[in-house]
Amino acid sequence: MFQPKPGTKADPARRWALSDRAFFAHGACHILAGVCLHDWQHGGLWAERIIPNGPNPRNHIYVTDGTLCLDYRGTTSRDRLLAWNATRMTQRIPGWRGTVALVRFDLLDTRALNARKMRGPDQYLHDPIARARAFLASRHAPSPSLSPKNPPRRAGLPKAAHPLMSAP
Repeated sequence: MFQPKPGTKADPARRWALSDRAFFAHGACHILAGVCLHDWQHGGLWAERIIPNGPNPRNHIYVTDGTLCLDYRGTTSRDRLLAWNATRMTQRIPGWRGTVALVRFDLLDTRALNARKMRGPDQYLHDPIARARAFLASRHAPSPSLSPKNPPRRAGLPKAAHPLMSAP
């Protein structure tokens, strides 16, 4: 798994120079999710946030229909994304646990993001919204059930899907 070198996230030029996948994996997943929700307004998608229990500041935000998810890796099942995240985090932080929560704030609003210790779109070196749109257009002709052309069925309320995750 790719890890940016120490200091990369604090240096706007080095952060911006990351590959798209690394950029959206390490500190801009909320922008990618926000653009997806904004541009694909068909009502069958929502964002969820994996919030670490305890002092670890890392979180992850992705878009889902309850069954499938979209993040920087592409489209996968929600169960697989949660299991992958829990496995990777426990490898790096023994005893790690997280909570899956529905995102109830605007993922493209700087004030709402700053209140949760995330950068707003206007706090990057260049325009991360344009970068997210280009990334989605070039890499993600997502699976047919999770795309702007084919709205997914709403699969119900979010539920925890991994023993290291808990529902809110």
